[in-house]
Amino acid sequence: MDSYDLKILEAIMNRSRIKWADLASLIGLSAPAAAERVSRLQEQGVIKEFSTVIDPEAVGCGLMAFVAVSLARPEHRAPFLKLVQQLDEVQECHHIAGEDDYLLKIRCRSTKDLDRIISHELKSLDGIVRTKTTIVMDSVKETTRLPLRSEP
Repeated sequence: MDSYDLKILEAIMNRSRIKWADLASLIGLSAPAAAERVSRLQEQGVIKEFSTVIDPEAVGCGLMAFVAVSLARPEHRAPFLKLVQQLDEVQECHHIAGEDDYLLKIRCRSTKDLDRIISHELKSLDGIVRTKTTIVMDSVKETTRLPLRSEP
């Protein structure tokens, strides 16, 4: 990855809908060359997807919680991960080190909705030993940006 690629990534993190001509002007290449580089970065898996960030409050999903999950045995992992993939409310799932096995970021409508997800969806699975829930009161920073640095 060279300095042009890093400039492209920085630009599209700021404005993913930037026009090819504007991107090209920003990084010092032609529009077709910029488009080709973006396409190559997608093919290489550096750019995973382009998405729209929606305000959760605006669509009624104002409750955010982090739920730590502990599994009894490794054989319980596959059914758990399958369920997590199916639940739209689970925005992130991280396999973690420490006391617990997984950390989930959940966005939903209310505490009643969160209770349904934890008590009726997650805890209905065999092998869930415990969950620990932390409800977010306010978010000071939430981003998908990465700290890109060019090589010295």
